[in-house]
Amino acid sequence: MTTSLLEHPSFTTGTWHIDATHSTVSFTVKHLMISKVRGTFEGFSGTIVTSETPAENSVTAEIAMATINTNQADRDGHLRNNDFFNVEQFPTATFKSTSVAINGDDLTIEGDLTLRGVTKPVTLKGEFGGIAQNPYGQTIAAASASTVINRTNFGVNYNAALETGGVLLGEDVALTFDLQAALQQ
Repeated sequence: MTTSLLEHPSFTTGTWHIDATHSTVSFTVKHLMISKVRGTFEGFSGTIVTSETPAENSVTAEIAMATINTNQADRDGHLRNNDFFNVEQFPTATFKSTSVAINGDDLTIEGDLTLRGVTKPVTLKGEFGGIAQNPYGQTIAAASASTVINRTNFGVNYNAALETGGVLLGEDVALTFDLQAALQQ
């Protein structure tokens, strides 16, 4: 059964801005078909609108693709070029929700992800963490959500065959969003 945010005990209406200093946008991709490479995006922003009318709840976000960080400068440089994100032509990835649903603490956000100029529908599933006051008196909400995308569907096609068989990179990329947002006054 799907309920609205309005039915959640911590529900608060308003406009919330993602607090990047207390949030993480990360990804994981298979490497050499035996391990995983993890990374983050250091630059991102977003707005969450919560309303008493469930259809008006929304999430919009933007990721600065040049801020990719895998803790390896050469790899990060390669990811920024045309083989992967082509950040010169496509500096941002964007997300715009089409629906937001919550069942208890379970969160489902459907929307459109645009990456490298290609827009595809995605479903984020996660957990609504709740609402609290920070030490500065701000009202803060927290949630985490994730999805898996096929990078080739977004035109990120680079790969290399391995001498031992298989390929350098998996096609599936797990995206994870651990977010805090501050209610705007």
